[in-house]
Order: sequence, then C-alpha cells, then structure tokens
Amino acid sequence: MLLQKEYIYLFLLLLPVVSLLYASVGHGGASGYLALMALFSFEPELMKPTALLLNLFVAATSFYYYYKAGYFKLKLFLAFAITSIPLAFVGGSMAVDAALYKKILAVFLLFAILKMMTTFSKANQRHKKVKTWQGLIIGGLIGFFSGLIGIGGGIILSPVILLLDWGRMKEAAAVSALFIWVNSASGLIGQLSHGVVLGRDSFLFVFMVVIGGVIGGYLGSKKMNNQRLRYLLSFVLLIASIKLFFT
Repeated sequence: MLLQKEYIYLFLLLLPVVSLLYASVGHGGASGYLALMALFSFEPELMKPTALLLNLFVAATSFYYYYKAGYFKLKLFLAFAITSIPLAFVGGSMAVDAALYKKILAVFLLFAILKMMTTFSKANQRHKKVKTWQGLIIGGLIGFFSGLIGIGGGIILSPVILLLDWGRMKEAAAVSALFIWVNSASGLIGQLSHGVVLGRDSFLFVFMVVIGGVIGGYLGSKKMNNQRLRYLLSFVLLIASIKLFFT
C-alpha cells in the first residue's frame, strides 16, 4: 500500500475532484496529482510514473469531449508535438535527485496555480499563426521538462497559446489535452524503459480519476463555470508547493 490505511480513503476521494477540475479545462491533472502525492508524502520515485499514468486516462477523456465539440486544431497540435514527444522520452528517462526534484516540481506547481486562478484565461480575438521554429523550440522545451518532472505539459502550453494569440481558450484546451497524452505516454515509456515500476495501487487511482475526468470533460466542453473549484485547487497547489520547497 502506498499510503497508510487511515489516509488512503481521503486520497481516493480527492483524486476525482482534481481530475474533474483539470479535465474541464482540457488538462490531465498531473500537477494536481503530484500536489496531492506531495501532501500525502509519497516517495518521489513513485510520483512521476503515477502522475503520468493518471494523465493518460484523464487527458484522453478530456480530449474526446473537446474533439467531439469541434475545438481541436490539428496544425496547432503538430506545431508543438513534433519535438515534444521525443524530448519527453529523454526527460522521462533521466533520474533526478529527490531534493532537486521537489524544488523543480514546486516551481512548476506555481504555473499550475496561475493557470487555475485564470490569469491566462482570456484570449485575444485576433489570432496569429505559429511559426515553425517557435513550435519546435517551445514544444521541445515543454516536452523535456514534462518527462523530467512527470507532467504532460498542458499547464504550460495552454497559457503560452493564449498569451501569444495562437488560439482561443477552448482550442488551447483541446490541443493541450492531446499534447498532454502524447507527452505523458512518451515520458512514462522513458521511465519504464529504465526500470521504474508503478505502485500496486496505481490502477485503483486510475479508476477514481476517470470518474472525475468523464464529468469534467463533459462539463468543460459545455462551458460550465468551475471557478470555485479552481480557487480551491489553487489553494491545495500552493500548500503543496510550499511543502515541497521546505522539505
């Protein structure tokens, strides 16, 4: 058992809440799962593969709903995915010192907080085309750090797309969902190829996050407002980030 018996039930109850919120904005939720695992004192070597595994299922669910609603832009996705996929594998295959890993993860959780507080939620009405060199560089950097840290990268890609006027919010969500899936798959394969083993409770966690992912993907694609949940999750991420910095 990854958790002490008295905490496993609370952890299981929180998982679908996190996946619901992230799926509603086209994300897999890895930063949220990592935050929860940090709060529940998971071992660092279990955090990355577990978060990426959960990402695969939730991001796929979210992508299905956004794709079905007509928001997915293939060209926008390919602009970033070409370099992100191989570099996510490279990042996933690299071992990181536990103390350094916690500090890096804490910084990435701050990106998640900004996203969930909707700092980047309003996109400009005019849109620009992604230049090839921009997509290759940005996609590669996000992919590498995604594999290294154990996230899908959507928490970074979405605000980049919006800030640079490359798409609307729903388009960014649809592209990020598939981007997260391919990077999570690549990063997880990189880890498994180097002997990383998933915890025995991992697929129980999958079941719980899929419940939230189905609900969140449906609600998000139908334009429901989850503002209060965003603030709640931002608070959880902030606590986890502080915990990681000082442990």
